[in-house]
Formats: sequence, C-alpha cells, structure tokens
Amino acid sequence: MIKRSKRAAQRTGNGLSAEAIAELNGRPVSLTTAPPDPDSDSAWMSDGNCRLHPPATFFPSDGVGVDKARKICRDCPVMARCLEYALEERIDHGVWGGCSERERRRILKTRRQEVASATVTV
Repeated sequence: MIKRSKRAAQRTGNGLSAEAIAELNGRPVSLTTAPPDPDSDSAWMSDGNCRLHPPATFFPSDGVGVDKARKICRDCPVMARCLEYALEERIDHGVWGGCSERERRRILKTRRQEVASATVTV
C-alpha cells in the first residue's frame, strides 16, 4: 500500500498524484453514493452542513473543537432535527444540533424535571 503524507500531498510536481495512488491501491478515485431514501428516518441528514466536513470535526476532544463544530451547525437547515435526533437516541458523544454532550445532558435533565413537575400538579 502506498501512503501519502500531508506534507507530500502539499507538494506539487513531486511523487505520485492522489489519483495514481488511489489506482495503485485499488481504490476508486471518487466515491459514488446512492441518493438517500427520502422515506427513511435519517433522510434529513443529507441536508446537514456536516456532510461537507470530516466526521472528526464533530467529535472534538477540546472546547476549541466544540466551538468550531458549533459554527458549522449555526446555519444548518436541519439543526433542530439533528438535536432532537441526538436527544431521542441518547447519543452521548460529539456535537449534534450545535450542542455538546454536556448541553444535551442538561436539556434532557430539564425535560425530565418538567415532565415530573407536570405529572405532580395534575
């Protein structure tokens, strides 16, 4: 397998092109994917801003990474749906719907308290 470092990828004119490396490794140069099924529960994901960024961006290990992910989420057309999905599925890791793990735990706790207080007063 031929690997290409980031530094080598930045150089032009030296070494093999990305296409040549992909061909030598038996990989397609570009990946084709089937369009999402509009009837699936996760069809909304194909409209998210996150599809244009590497997944690692949304699973940061520090606060700076969380802020970077939030900026991407800020203008996302499916941000509310993404957050609800993460809350419904109890996803523990990453930034979903512009919220970190800690923020989602707070939202769930608040919702549980609201439900508990509503059932007590009824």
